Amino acid sequence: MKIDKINLTGKKETFEITGKIFSNKNYDKLIQTVIYKQNANFKKRKAKTKQKNEIIGSTSKIYAQKGTGNARHASRKAPIFVGGGVAHGPKGENAYKIRKLNKNEKKVSVSAIISKKHKTNNLIIFEDFKSTISKTKKMFDILNQNDAKNAILILDKTSKENIYKSAKNIPNIKITDVNHFSSFDLLKYNKIIFTETSIKELEKKYE
Repeated sequence: MKIDKINLTGKKETFEITGKIFSNKNYDKLIQTVIYKQNANFKKRKAKTKQKNEIIGSTSKIYAQKGTGNARHASRKAPIFVGGGVAHGPKGENAYKIRKLNKNEKKVSVSAIISKKHKTNNLIIFEDFKSTISKTKKMFDILNQNDAKNAILILDKTSKENIYKSAKNIPNIKITDVNHFSSFDLLKYNKIIFTETSIKELEKKYE
């Protein structure tokens, strides 16, 4: 499969890839499921309150069930009393199950999203950044020329080292590599940017 790549001057060239990361099938339902599971697993549920059964203290009845004229109560562990348990409070991270995602689900969802971005002209492949770009303005101009004001850059190791300092402070830009991104990242940003080497690295993972 032939695909375009762009050099730093804006000139387009074609190069050959296997096309394994492109899927022609509709996987919208799978993508929705994967995003839901990833977001659910990502949430930090650290807050924890004690339920009635977790309060340490006497379990004796505070007064007789009948004859006092007061409402009936059991022990002072009830949520109605100060120092008692909390009704319907946060239960902490261990109370929520981890929603499992298998490797195939992750791969297929990534492939489907990349394919959609490619069809809508929101996939950009740059020539490898072989020299260091130290000025943020220069990196901003390169992205701006390619209408990539909101983009995730999935780079090979050398390219990442060469442009990281100049790109890290640009708003709405995320820099990562082929091992550290999710389906949620691909949908969050308007454009997906690879280098020639990084897209080939991703293809190897799909072999």
